[in-house]
Amino acid sequence: MDGTSIARAAHVLAVVFWIGGVAFVTLVLLPALRGVEPHVRLATFERLERRFGGQAKLAILVAGASGFYMTWQLAAWDRFLDMRFWWMHAMLGVWLLFAFVLFVAEPLFLHAWFHRYAAKEPERSFKLVQFMHYGLLTASVVTTAAAVLGAHGALP
Repeated sequence: MDGTSIARAAHVLAVVFWIGGVAFVTLVLLPALRGVEPHVRLATFERLERRFGGQAKLAILVAGASGFYMTWQLAAWDRFLDMRFWWMHAMLGVWLLFAFVLFVAEPLFLHAWFHRYAAKEPERSFKLVQFMHYGLLTASVVTTAAAVLGAHGALP
């Protein structure tokens, strides 16, 4: 077994954990919190998502490192210049978005901003969180499906 095969397995497992967690938060956790009082809802959401946050950060780091390694080992940099490999651009874009949110935006300003907004507008802030999670999940699922199809030559 070569390094690229190991990187591919690590990449797939990282994406499964990462996007699977996003799906759980979006499709199970957030709907379960709809009828809960706003202050309890926010505390519960943060407590549960915090546990996932560390796992998501690790999965994003593994996905990024393994993706970079595979691109380097396969000398596939030129694919980013060819629009037939648009799914690679999509993978990188989704990865960059999540990495930015988790490693930059949340710790620097997003967490504090959201707390202020939730204190003023608890229902609207919860709807915003749901909307953003649905958007992120949709982009992630479409990208994952396209990447699998593209990597196996099933896209035009």
